[in-house]
Amino acid sequence: MIQGKALIVVLIALVIGFGAGFALRPIVIAPNAPIAITAPQLPQVTAEPRGKPYFAARLEEARQVVADCTHGSVRGDECSNAEQAVVEAEGRDRFKRFLGN
Repeated sequence: MIQGKALIVVLIALVIGFGAGFALRPIVIAPNAPIAITAPQLPQVTAEPRGKPYFAARLEEARQVVADCTHGSVRGDECSNAEQAVVEAEGRDRFKRFLGN
């Protein structure tokens, strides 16, 4: 009879121990769990497109931007500004050659 009572006490102790372990698991693990730290969101800085005067002063860069625009790697207002600068520069060159200067 004593063996039967001891077995019941052991089983009750195991059930209480496992129950307490499952109940306290979130509390015990949470302080030791790695905390995901994220950087604060920075405001997006959008650079304004470079203007036609910029590209007129730097024709090689303008030609490179126009080439990138045709391949699709550059988009937006810079494409049109660079293209206008290149077209105007080529027009001035043609006009100078026409006049013989």
